[in-house]
Amino acid sequence: MARDLETALLRSFVTAVRAGSISRAATALGQTQPALSQQLRKLEKVVGRPLLHRSPAGVAPTRAGEELLPYAERILSLSAQALTEAGRTLAGQCRVGLLEDLAASRLPQALADLARLHPGATLEVLSLSTGAMREAYDAGHVHLVLDHVPDLPGPPRWTVRRPLVWAVGRDVDVAADPLPLVLFSNPCFWRTSVLESLERAGRRRHVAFESNSLVGVLAGLRAGLGVAALMPANLEPAMACHEPDALPALPDVELGLARHPQTAGDPLVDAVETALRRMI
Repeated sequence: MARDLETALLRSFVTAVRAGSISRAATALGQTQPALSQQLRKLEKVVGRPLLHRSPAGVAPTRAGEELLPYAERILSLSAQALTEAGRTLAGQCRVGLLEDLAASRLPQALADLARLHPGATLEVLSLSTGAMREAYDAGHVHLVLDHVPDLPGPPRWTVRRPLVWAVGRDVDVAADPLPLVLFSNPCFWRTSVLESLERAGRRRHVAFESNSLVGVLAGLRAGLGVAALMPANLEPAMACHEPDALPALPDVELGLARHPQTAGDPLVDAVETALRRMI
């Protein structure tokens, strides 16, 4: 008999991973904790592998869970888009400016899926410097910009807070003194967050490597040059920090979306904004 991945089960799994706790996920979904646990066990039975590590501190995805997560998120996004856009054909052009860290996440795939649903529409994803993005937005060449709030080219229509996490390079000792760092070049909120967090914790550090791009920072981590702060979507499994108390907590980053006023009432831009908000 063919096995199907039910969207309700996938939603339970994704919510549990994002919440980091069965009880918090159950509250978010309006379910009881036993009911949610039963759904998660049912999904694990369908997949045939454990998906979550369970402990008194909460839950975290297993290797199989990490592999399933992007597919689960994409299936849920496609399902929501299909229900929203069923019977409606969108056309036109929408250019979206994304922070590089978001451009390297699953957001572009969600936009590509949206474009597939509407062959008459053209979507373009851009990742530019703050100055270049502002110029393109002011000129009306970019319609939506999702970025760190202080770097937005216009007032945010909505904002959301997302965590930063520690990424540990290959064979790097997180107890090293001084602690080797892989940093984004100035100016960068990520860089400031790392330095201030270590300063408050009284940790000595030295900059082993820095780059003005996510590609460069990831290369430094893969080479085992130090530790860095990343958004969870950009954290590779091998870079996860398995000693949560060894490094100080990092602050959240506030992301926001700016929309060019000339796009008011444009159904394609409306649909793209909805998709971005749902995924972020």
